[in-house]
Amino acid sequence: MSSLDHRNRFMAWIRVFACCVLSLIALTLADHSSSAAAERDRFLAGRLLVATPEMNDPRFAESVIYVVKHESDGAMGLVINKPMTKVPIDELLKGFGLESKNSKRGIVIHYGGPVGVRQGFLLHSDDSLLDSSTKVSDGVAMTADAKLLELIARGKGPRRSLFMLGYAGWGPGQLENELKANSWFVIRGELSLIFGNDADKKWRQALDRRQIPL
Repeated sequence: MSSLDHRNRFMAWIRVFACCVLSLIALTLADHSSSAAAERDRFLAGRLLVATPEMNDPRFAESVIYVVKHESDGAMGLVINKPMTKVPIDELLKGFGLESKNSKRGIVIHYGGPVGVRQGFLLHSDDSLLDSSTKVSDGVAMTADAKLLELIARGKGPRRSLFMLGYAGWGPGQLENELKANSWFVIRGELSLIFGNDADKKWRQALDRRQIPL
């Protein structure tokens, strides 16, 4: 066999090897992409949990909850459809040990959930943020710093907001088990539903969205 034949065979082998390597890389990237997508789908931050009629926990009956955090170590959310009372915002600021701003604004206090009922949270549009704010997704953020209330009192701050006391919390695997038990279904976190003015209708509106794909 001539040296030219040897060279041609060697080059053909190199081409086959290169094709195999490229195929392996492509498969690896595709598998990684699929795994990453599956991981994102597994977690529900930015979506809404809607209590099903089968919900057997009276604390969450007919509740709609915006999921702020969902990871392997648990989840946190805020109930968006349980207003409790409306107070002058200056009174709320004083309750947090802040100076009043001589504001004539009122603010609705919502029941955010049964955990940490003395803790305050603002769920709001992300057009106004503090360094401590958490951007969740789809134009929604959460802030636990009362300084954002000061901005709202001065007519500044986010365009849309809900103030809550307390939150809903789940330990590792707890929310997943409740989903399997048909206690909740999941829908997209639409701004019009989250910040809608008619809290009494939010649960029914969420039920109507049940068949809309995520």
